[in-house]
Amino acid sequence: MSKPVVAIVGRPNVGKSTLFNVLAGEMISIVKDTPGVTRDRIYADVTWLDHSFTLIDTGGIEPDSSDIILSQMREQAQIAIDTADVIIFITDVRQGLVDADAKVADMLRRSQKPVLLVVNKVDSLQKYMMDVYEFYNLGIGEPIAISAANRTGIGDLLDEVVKEFPEGAGEDEDDDIPRIAVVGKPNVGKSSLINRLLGQDRVIVSDIAGTTRDAVDTKVKWQGKEYIFIDTAGLRRKGKVKEEIERYSVIRTVTAVERAHVVVMLIDAVEGVTEQDAKIAGIAHEKGKGVIIAVNKWDAVEKDDKTIYKFTNRIREVLSYMPYAEIVFISAKTGQRIPRLFETIDMVIENQTLRIQTGVLNEILSEAVAMQQPPSDRGKRLKIFYMTQIGVRPPTFVIFVNDRELMHFSYTRYIENKIREAFGFRGTSLKFIIRQRGEK
Repeated sequence: MSKPVVAIVGRPNVGKSTLFNVLAGEMISIVKDTPGVTRDRIYADVTWLDHSFTLIDTGGIEPDSSDIILSQMREQAQIAIDTADVIIFITDVRQGLVDADAKVADMLRRSQKPVLLVVNKVDSLQKYMMDVYEFYNLGIGEPIAISAANRTGIGDLLDEVVKEFPEGAGEDEDDDIPRIAVVGKPNVGKSSLINRLLGQDRVIVSDIAGTTRDAVDTKVKWQGKEYIFIDTAGLRRKGKVKEEIERYSVIRTVTAVERAHVVVMLIDAVEGVTEQDAKIAGIAHEKGKGVIIAVNKWDAVEKDDKTIYKFTNRIREVLSYMPYAEIVFISAKTGQRIPRLFETIDMVIENQTLRIQTGVLNEILSEAVAMQQPPSDRGKRLKIFYMTQIGVRPPTFVIFVNDRELMHFSYTRYIENKIREAFGFRGTSLKFIIRQRGEK
């Protein structure tokens, strides 16, 4: 199974982002005293004891608000609730138990998911403990008293969180069948592509952006081989608040990408590649997955002999951080170049699991060092002793050096380019770990 997902939900201004930042170990969410500052759902990978999980920070839930942003936050939090394995429901001891808390509690009770009730801002147990007991009235279990700002009670909370994980969570799924996540903005043709692969209308397709509400796993057989395609949902777009669509794409993309071996990032050929596409593709890049950029609706574009060349250049420009990504031009509607898509998926899977012998790697390394001398600083020169591959998906290499500080990012990139020249590794990112001699 993939990593469990833990969502932090609650009314605006109860301290969700503060708790998120403490658990994520860095300032990721904007923290202000204005209700509703966190509009984007932000995610982070968190490890507690031997458990790793994906944490999601949501916009505050205002159960009955007609304000468009707040109603969209509610919709966003609902997605987090639908996708999460465990929900942290956070309340505020200083505001006390309010009517909106009871409404959020009802929403959570209906989800049938494990819910941990957290009472935040308990800076002193002696002073606030009687107020904490009031939250028993919500009827969703024992309240856990914490102060996110003072970092008290956090360990107890995390102990309870990991107890609720499904059995076997975080362990690798059976990897015999490749899992392919289809991601992209709403209405880019994700469901149409899967229906084309299946040859039947299994996923609802309509012109309303984001008709698909849930991530759907579909088994597809192609030339005797099986694949599992994960269709990620866009979401209904309420009103015309542009940045809202971006938020909607994130959570489902994160959870689908987490479970996939290869990510097919769909781009609308008519609209062209956008900054939002770059954000979505960035999730797959961060997670070290194989990436294929599939330009859909190619049949709808007027073409000349330079169109593909121009389009490819534009994609490379916007997605400059992932030059390894493969690009294919397809049409889900007509089936154009679908066989090419499968060939590319097979190639990327092969590259994701490619292992290079240590001897061969070090020959390339020696050659690279001879061609371009390693950097030096204040008279001390970087020495590279050797390199070895320690993992796949993504291919991961450890480079042993005399001083980690001297190993500049640009020199790591230079070595990566030399490895790619020799072995290709098309469609997959490579991960490098720099170790000083004597380090474990």
